[in-house]
Parts: sequence; structure tokens; C-alpha cells
Amino acid sequence: MTILVATGLKREARIIARDGLAPIPGGGDAAALEAALEAHARSARAIWSMGIAGGLAPDLAVGDWTIGGDPATVEALARRLPEARIGEVHANGTLVAEAAVKRALHAGTGAIIVDMESHVAARVAARHGLPFAFLRVISDTADHDLPHAAWVGMQPGGGMAIGPVTASLARNPGQLPALIRTARDVGAAFRSLERLMARMNEGERFWEQRQ
Repeated sequence: MTILVATGLKREARIIARDGLAPIPGGGDAAALEAALEAHARSARAIWSMGIAGGLAPDLAVGDWTIGGDPATVEALARRLPEARIGEVHANGTLVAEAAVKRALHAGTGAIIVDMESHVAARVAARHGLPFAFLRVISDTADHDLPHAAWVGMQPGGGMAIGPVTASLARNPGQLPALIRTARDVGAAFRSLERLMARMNEGERFWEQRQ
């Protein structure tokens, strides 16, 4: 049986996709993501949330791996990924771009990362009595303010549109340095996600094991 995987972007889905894992990119559209997960949940053995994420814990660096969720799954993941940080995720469908908000969320909730899909995956998993887990790679740290141009182009379905990005830059050219840093960090995070998937693929493929 397949593990359904909630992601944000099509690029994440391309890295994750392989036999036994079925990624569904949400692109910030929580309702569409939930409907897609729901449509396939009866044939799934678990629902995971994977991809990149924002760091809330101040000691997490770009490229760090984080895991959490169902205790049995997390225990098995930690054996395969011993360097991964275990913790909780904050997700409610709202993009968290400001460093001050990240600090407040970490202090108030104890969550170590933030993303826009994990709450949907967890909700569908609970509805069907399936294990939920997240595997996320840090793409922006707790002290980094994401510029408007970095996220305004996200499209439902997980694509990115260049038009809104260039329009945002035209209105506020001063965000260019922050956008360059964001692009560099996101690139590093995707490379780290590829390494995570390679580690998961070593020996017996993790997603074919029965935890």
C-alpha cells in the first residue's frame, strides 16, 4: 500500500516521488490538498508531510532535517535518520514570513518548524485512523524575514509563476538582497531533501518496511 505525501511545491513532489510514495503538491490551497488526500486515503497505509519548511527553533540551520508525528513512525525514522531533529510542527494554512512571528510561535507553541501542509495531512490521517509523520528540511531560518517576492508566485497545485515575483520586485526593489538569500537557501534545502531521500532509499527502502 502507498504512503500519501502532502507537499507544497511541484519541485518537492518530483524529488520525493518513487514507488511506494505518492506526493500531492498543495501549492497553498488547503481545500484542494485535503480533497486530493481524502480521495486516496482509503488505499493508503500512512499519510506523511514532506518537503521544505521554515525553522522556528533558533538553532536549526538551512538544510537541517526534522521529523515528528506518530511515535512508532518517528522512532523508525530516527533510526534511519539519526541526525534529524525530532519535534512538533506548527501549521494552520497561514504563511509565516516574519522572523518576529517565528520567534513568537516557537515560544508560544514549542514547535520547531512551520509549514502550510502538515495540518491537512494530519487531519486526513486522523479521520482514517492512519499514521501521520512529517519529514521536513529547513529552507529559511528563524531569524530570516521572507520577502514578499519569495512567496507571492506560489500557485494552487504547487507551481510557481514568475509574473507576480517580478511585479513584486518592481514595486519594491529593496527586497532583492533578501530574495537572493532566500533563493540560495531554498536551493540548499532542496539539495538536502535529495540527500534525505537517498538516505531513506539505502538498503531496504524505508517506506516498504512495516513499522
